[in-house]
Amino acid sequence: MIYNIPFFAVIILIAVGMYAVIFRRNLIKIAIGITIVESAVNLFLITLGYREGGVAPIYTNLPANVVIPGGMVLPVPQALTLTSIVIGVAVLALMLSFVIRIYQYYGTLDSKKVRRLKE
Repeated sequence: MIYNIPFFAVIILIAVGMYAVIFRRNLIKIAIGITIVESAVNLFLITLGYREGGVAPIYTNLPANVVIPGGMVLPVPQALTLTSIVIGVAVLALMLSFVIRIYQYYGTLDSKKVRRLKE
């Protein structure tokens, strides 16, 4: 049961983020919701690569016949998560720059008012 706590955290974070994206009208809150969903996906990737008692996958001078009791932690989810963090920061900066431009042009951050003003 204790091993499932990160998965429950992922479900809760995705639910909170999707709630913000779907039910909030403020553009900044929508951007925050998207970022929360992205953080949940990063937590999910790291949780998938975790091994109890595993060691970091770094180069060592151990002979080939030495067996590590817990094995090594998977490095691919860690690399994907680092890449996702960098992409997420860039996407967040782009979303916030769009929000600033929308506010400057329309004078509001309410997504429904921006849709009405478009027509």
